[in-house]
Amino acid sequence: MASRRERVARHLLFRSHMATKTTCMSSQGSDDEQRKRENIRSLTMSGNVGFENLPDELVNRSIQQGFCFNILKSTLTDTLFNTNFEDYESSHFCPNVKLKAQTYELQESNVRLKLTIVNTVGFGDQINKEESYQPIADYIDAQFEIKHSLFTYHDSRIRLCLYFISPTGHSLKTLDLLTMKNLDSKVNIIPVIAKADTVSKTELHKFKIKFMSELVSNGVQIYQFPTDDDTIAKVNAAMNGQMPFAVVGSMDEVKVGNKMVKARQYPWGVVQVENENHCDFVKLREMFICTNMEDLHYELYRRCKLEEMGFTDVGPENKPVSLQETYEAKRHEFHGERQRKEEEMKQMFVQPVKEKEAILKEAERELQAKFEHLKRLHQEERMKLEEQRRLLEEEIIAFSKKKATSEIFHSQSFLLLIFMEKYFQSE
Repeated sequence: MASRRERVARHLLFRSHMATKTTCMSSQGSDDEQRKRENIRSLTMSGNVGFENLPDELVNRSIQQGFCFNILKSTLTDTLFNTNFEDYESSHFCPNVKLKAQTYELQESNVRLKLTIVNTVGFGDQINKEESYQPIADYIDAQFEIKHSLFTYHDSRIRLCLYFISPTGHSLKTLDLLTMKNLDSKVNIIPVIAKADTVSKTELHKFKIKFMSELVSNGVQIYQFPTDDDTIAKVNAAMNGQMPFAVVGSMDEVKVGNKMVKARQYPWGVVQVENENHCDFVKLREMFICTNMEDLHYELYRRCKLEEMGFTDVGPENKPVSLQETYEAKRHEFHGERQRKEEEMKQMFVQPVKEKEAILKEAERELQAKFEHLKRLHQEERMKLEEQRRLLEEEIIAFSKKKATSEIFHSQSFLLLIFMEKYFQSE
């Protein structure tokens, strides 16, 4: 527990960038040189001040908040965490793979752990197993895409997948290779050979070698225990060579000698779960829970997503680059791309506008020509009507004159007749 608290303290202090008494000896020389360059004096305190308790404060705060861990398998967890988890039997006649998640709150001493176990119900039971891995991959992706509140947030992202392999002694199934290939970029995979007590040690050793060679030949990446920490590098390097772990799980206690141990009772003998000569359960538990649980985060998924976005650790010349440099380069590239897109969109918009303007101008010219033609016809028609009107008026005037002359002649003739009639009457 003390070593665990020290590792948590180192982890938290690395994130907080605080200088404490846990500073590594390898960095003291560089710190002294930096203090000399910055003209900083090193003083020895005459009494206790209290800032040496900063690591303990961070550790205590983390213990109060508790830890969260999610694992994608329910089998063997009873033995790993020494707890009887609820595990209801499921049908093997499911039409597709279903994922059943159960969350538990565990406490050991004063450390709380929120553990989520996701069981893959019906995996490998279908006749067509081609898409059996897809519901698992979709579930993991869905947990990464969940929007969350930083204040009330339960982290449901999967950190570890214990992938159980049947100890057939032959090559891996195509379904196993396909599933691990599709999950290795999303979650940390630790392959485990289940029921290791059903094969001999010689067969188990050969199966492990064949298993790892098939993973390499098919490009499947499994989780490797980190070797960058000097305190655990040697142990983790040795354990990486022991994978996959061959385990036996049991919650039954059998009396061996003068003590009760977790074991499987057979007519021919007893297989002890925590006996390293019988199986690798102790190695798995030590590496998984006691040593490397803090490393089992979704950093692999984050790195893959960053690489998809173009953020890599090395530049074009295989030189290491910082995230800030990559960000600035991407930002400059993005701005250039945005300006190019804006110019293309402007051109795409201007060209139809120009074409439309040309069409409208052509239509305007046609309408103007038609208007001029109609105007000219109207003028000609008007002139014709004016001429006809003038001629008609002249005819009316001539007719009026003739009519007046005719009326005068008629009146004179009438008077002449009256005169002649009176003349003849007088005679």
